[in-house]
Amino acid sequence: MYDTPNTERDVDQKEIKIEARGVQVFYGTTHAIKDVDVDIEDKTVTAFIGPSGCGKSTFLRCLNRMNDTIDICRVEGKIEIDGDDIYDKRVDPVQLRAKVGMVFQKPNPFPKSIYDNIAYGPRIHGLAKTKADLDEIVEKSLRRGAIWDEVKDRLHAPGTGLSGGQQQRLCIARAVATEPEVLLMDEPCSALDPIATAQVEELIDELRENYSVVIVTHSMQQAARVSQKTAFFHLGNLVEFGETGKIFTNPEDSRTESYITGRIG
Repeated sequence: MYDTPNTERDVDQKEIKIEARGVQVFYGTTHAIKDVDVDIEDKTVTAFIGPSGCGKSTFLRCLNRMNDTIDICRVEGKIEIDGDDIYDKRVDPVQLRAKVGMVFQKPNPFPKSIYDNIAYGPRIHGLAKTKADLDEIVEKSLRRGAIWDEVKDRLHAPGTGLSGGQQQRLCIARAVATEPEVLLMDEPCSALDPIATAQVEELIDELRENYSVVIVTHSMQQAARVSQKTAFFHLGNLVEFGETGKIFTNPEDSRTESYITGRIG
């Protein structure tokens, strides 16, 4: 559907992980997302960009049914992960969120030890049979979160005692501890300083080897640095979706070009 003149694309076609068709979101009478169709590839970083209030975070929250927690919110249309309809009544949202991890704008470690922050998800989902299994999951997750070397000697210290950047990497490690297949990130660097942001961006690039990563970002520079695909949202519509390089250098829609060049936003 979103053909580009890039001939490499056909050679390096990745599997579609998430397929959304005709997605609409309403908050009461407010129509927040309008008829969104998009295919999100596996082992790829996909960035959602657009002005504040354009619907990018709302659509992100559809992908793990976080909008279910808002009473006045109604989601219509179809979203499938690996061909399974995630809004099917038989789908348990708690199990879905183990498969679709989420990292929020503000680092939010649990008021527990570093170890227990990571062990929490595997414990409630029954992923570890023994203490040795759990130890292994904790170490593997902290390594994947690129923070093991900084915390390995203080695993029983509180997670809240870490710096902001470390807390966010701890939250990423916590999100991957349940062995998800998709990782959602809602402006994961907006509360971080430039050095911590660079560390998280480097980590995002590593994570795409194992996960489909979807990131909402206000920073077009960040989208250009970390993503392979970019979706531009405006006033609840998905205006344009394609290869990141093409979206930033040769967009097809005049609204995309206006946003990229700073004329709207």
